[in-house]
Amino acid sequence: MAVTPSVKPSYLGLLNAVSLAESRAYSYLTEWAGITKDPEVRRVLLTVAAREGEHGMSFAKRINELGFELRPKDDGSAERTLGIVRADCSDREKMEALGLHKLDTGDEPDVFDSFFHDHTIDIKTGELLGRYIAEERDSARLLRGCYEQLCENDAAMSPA
Repeated sequence: MAVTPSVKPSYLGLLNAVSLAESRAYSYLTEWAGITKDPEVRRVLLTVAAREGEHGMSFAKRINELGFELRPKDDGSAERTLGIVRADCSDREKMEALGLHKLDTGDEPDVFDSFFHDHTIDIKTGELLGRYIAEERDSARLLRGCYEQLCENDAAMSPA
């Protein structure tokens, strides 16, 4: 039996945006992991990609549980992003082109700090958002650490 929504939650747009962004990230990170030659980069990319894919599906599921449907939206960046990960350049250059080297810089506040400003968020959605935020912050640390290792490797390989 279908759930009939009575009132559209104020946070529905947030859930939709997160689902779409995470699903896109899963797609490009998985493709990148399939072509990198560096096993450590592959490991990090696959870890983060698995999280992104799960987030995309979990948020789509939550939207459905609330009685609504995911609303696809083309932000125009998918082909550009896939072009970057498919490019014949280093993993470090790809991270820089995608802005992944700027993640987890320790600056406050981050993009997630405003997620709970909406006090109407129900418990189940709040749990999902809390887990998502914790995993995103950890993924940012993983990607940042991977980037720093790539920088160290490049420095060690350059002539003195």
